[in-house]
Amino acid sequence: MRFTITREKLQEGLSAVTASIPAKTTLPVLANLLVETTERGIRLSGTDLDIAVSTEVIADVDSQGAITIPAKKLAEIARELPSAPVRVSATGEQRVTLECGKTRFRLLGLPKDEFPSFPSVRFSESWRVRSGDLQKLISHTAFAASTEESRPILNGVLWEMRPGHMRMVATNGHRLAKIELPLESVGAPSADLIVPPKALEQIRRLFAAEEDLEIARGDNHLGFRSPFTAVFTRLIEGPYPNYEQVIPRDNERVAVADRNALFQALKRMSIIASDQTHRIRLAFNAGMVKFSVQTPDLGEAQDELSVSYEGDPLEIGFNASYLLEILRYMPTDEVRMTFKAPERAATVEPMGWSDPAKYLCLVMPLRLVD
Repeated sequence: MRFTITREKLQEGLSAVTASIPAKTTLPVLANLLVETTERGIRLSGTDLDIAVSTEVIADVDSQGAITIPAKKLAEIARELPSAPVRVSATGEQRVTLECGKTRFRLLGLPKDEFPSFPSVRFSESWRVRSGDLQKLISHTAFAASTEESRPILNGVLWEMRPGHMRMVATNGHRLAKIELPLESVGAPSADLIVPPKALEQIRRLFAAEEDLEIARGDNHLGFRSPFTAVFTRLIEGPYPNYEQVIPRDNERVAVADRNALFQALKRMSIIASDQTHRIRLAFNAGMVKFSVQTPDLGEAQDELSVSYEGDPLEIGFNASYLLEILRYMPTDEVRMTFKAPERAATVEPMGWSDPAKYLCLVMPLRLVD
C-alpha cells in the first residue's frame, strides 16, 4: 500500500475517527485505525465495538492495500508534521512508513484481518433525514438522559420515526425533554429506536447541518451515512417507559418569565443550595416569583423576579441543577412554565418559538421541608 496525502486532509480524517477509539482496551487492534485505499483516496475507520466510524478523504494512491495503525501515535505524528505532502507506505511485514519533507517515521501496524467487521445494516430500507434537523433533536434532548447504571434503558435517547414526523425523548426519571419535528418523507417503516447519547454526539459532531443522511437499521445496530462518512452504533434493547402518561395535561397555573433572568437568579441561589439535593424554593404569586434557599450548615439566600403569573399562589421546590440545564437548552428569550400542585410535575416550554418543532421539558418537584 502506498499513497500521498496532504497533512490537512490526514488530520481531517483522523479528527473524525479518533473519538471512536477506546482509551483502554484488552484487544490491541481496537487501539488502531484501519487505513484502506479506495478509488477516491483512503478510508479511515475506528471502533470501540459499540460505536464505529469511517470516513473517506482524498489522497493520491500509488498502490492498493490496507493495514491498521496505532491511532494515538498516528494522530500525534500528524499534529507535529510540517505543512507538506505526507507519503505513507506499508509493507507485507506490517511496517508503516510516514515521510514528510525530511521527517520520517516507522510504526508497527497489525493486519487488516484482525480489525472487527462493521455491523450489517440494510440501507435498502433507509430513512433520509437532513443532518441539521437531526442535530436539533439531539441537542435539545440528549442532556436529559440518565447516567446511572441502575436503569440502562434510561441511558439511551428514544427516537421515534413515523410517517410525517420524528420525535426524540430523554429522561432520567426526574426530568424529561421531548422534541418533535415534521418530516416531509420517510422511506422506511415506523420504528422506535433507543440510541446511546455518545453515538448521537458523534452524529452531531461529524455531519454538516446541510448534509442529507441515510439512516438504516440492522438487527441491533443503526447506521448513518453521507457520501464520505459513516457511523454505526449498537442500539439499547428493551421497552422504553411510557413517557406520555407522566406529561401533565391539566396544569392550570402558568408563569411566563425571561429565560436569562430566571437562569441567572437560579444560578445565584444554587451557590447556597445543598450539594446533595440542590433544592430551591420558588414562591409564585401575581407578577412575582420569590426564590429562597436554606442549607443548615451553610446559610440562606433570597431573590425575586418579575414574571407573568396566572393562578392561585404556589410554593414549590425544585432541583436547581435540573432547571438550569433545561433553561440552558430553551431556544427562546421567554419561557412558559406550568404547574398543578407542589407535588406534581411542572413543564417548561419555549414561548413564541417560530420553529416548526414542538419542544417540551418536564421536571419533577422536590418536597419542601420546613
